[in-house]
Amino acid sequence: MANKGLFASAIAKLLPAPDTANREGAPAYAYGPEALLAQLAATGTMGDAHYASAEDQLKQMLDALAAVDPFYAAQVAVYARKSGAMKDMPALIAAWLTVADPDLSVRVFGRVIDNGRMLRNFVQILRSGQVGRTSLGSRPKRLVQRWLEQASMRDLMAAATGNSPSLADIVRMVHPKPADAERRAFYGWLIGKPYDVAALPAEIAAFETWKRNPRGIALPPVPFEWLTAFPLRDVQWGELAGRMGWQALRINLNTLARNGAFGVKGVTEAVAARLADPEALTKARVLPYQVLMALNAVGEGVPLKVQGALEDALEASLRNVPAIRGNVVVCPDVSGSMSSPVTGVRKGATTKVRCIDIAALVASAMLRTNAKARVLPFEQRVVRLNLDPRARLAVNAAKLAAVGGGGTSVSAPLAQLVSENATVDLVVIVSDNESWVDQNRRGATETMRQWDKIKRRNPGAKLVCIDIQPYGTTQASGRADILNVGGFSDAVFDTVARFARGETRDWVSIVKQTEV
Repeated sequence: MANKGLFASAIAKLLPAPDTANREGAPAYAYGPEALLAQLAATGTMGDAHYASAEDQLKQMLDALAAVDPFYAAQVAVYARKSGAMKDMPALIAAWLTVADPDLSVRVFGRVIDNGRMLRNFVQILRSGQVGRTSLGSRPKRLVQRWLEQASMRDLMAAATGNSPSLADIVRMVHPKPADAERRAFYGWLIGKPYDVAALPAEIAAFETWKRNPRGIALPPVPFEWLTAFPLRDVQWGELAGRMGWQALRINLNTLARNGAFGVKGVTEAVAARLADPEALTKARVLPYQVLMALNAVGEGVPLKVQGALEDALEASLRNVPAIRGNVVVCPDVSGSMSSPVTGVRKGATTKVRCIDIAALVASAMLRTNAKARVLPFEQRVVRLNLDPRARLAVNAAKLAAVGGGGTSVSAPLAQLVSENATVDLVVIVSDNESWVDQNRRGATETMRQWDKIKRRNPGAKLVCIDIQPYGTTQASGRADILNVGGFSDAVFDTVARFARGETRDWVSIVKQTEV
């Protein structure tokens, strides 16, 4: 056979050559500065990932911020928080803007720092020195003061749960001006200074009274975390179940079961109703994978009715999954690296959710709304697996997540479609993009080569690559028929749907529609 390098087809020669290497050292395409920032913000969690440390993520993020216009960075911060439900990266960008564009930082702060945890993140990042300052400075200090002064007492009490820094630390830093005697007493109580007991907020006064007899007095209306350090009766645990926020409720189902809450009349029904409430799901910004993991983690003591409500919640959380006309193929990566925690490793806070769980959920969700879709799981080759599109979403996701291991070949499912002369309209690949088994010594990546072959048979076909790790490279170079999108919120599904309908050509343009 003649030398393939010398006599490659003219079309193949037009394919873009890789311009970087991925974390496995294999050829890859680097995201442009704007796409890279969006990808990092939508997937980065400042934890140690399979291929990158937390320090690597921080450096890459700061480098990406320096390479884009501050206004676009502001749009990314708001998009990552509002659409992606991210925490650390939006707070980092908000802090970075206090140096890069102080006026713009004011606008972003109001959109991104929307609860006590985000406030603590913002302050922690500013004081770390990583964005160019080691103290708050006058304008950031005023922003934090304003947040404290405008927050309701309910929000302040919620913010008082958590440390490093604690709300008390923040109050000591910025010295908010109390608007009335009640606020003055609250701040004094919070930081351990003298205060007027008679002026304390009613909730705090009730808490102080309750602490003296925690088993014999009605629970005070304070955050449940303040109460669980004390001995509680089963009836009190049942009452707490009705007070927890949605996220706290799904995390504490086993705790409620161990403490007898579900044995209290009416608690099971009330918890099930709250878990399946669509309005509560929206308000809590619930991510589909969070519901799936809660469902997988429930112990035997959690009633079947509550477990059924979680399944209903999972279905409801995926309302943005597109129903797409034509032949749809979904390809979840089930290789070895996909077994790493999706939000990275953190001491004492490592999630049990793996990258493979996210890929399995996306594939199962798209199969549910596109019953004729094909699912081609892959590692170094396509893994044979039969899924029932009529099965509960959690069932198919569990089947997919149970397979895997081995090397990564992102091109494997595309190569199979080529060998079948398959007719396709949309291919969706969910991966960490660390393909290496199929690396080429020269020319385009094998993923681009195989996609080019599919396009010759299916000129209107489109490829979506959903990236769920903050590594900064892809196997498919972005162009009119290829969309690279990052993240693991249900906003990804909306982006896929818009691309499939021809409403957008790239993810960056969607991010740039974000109002600041």
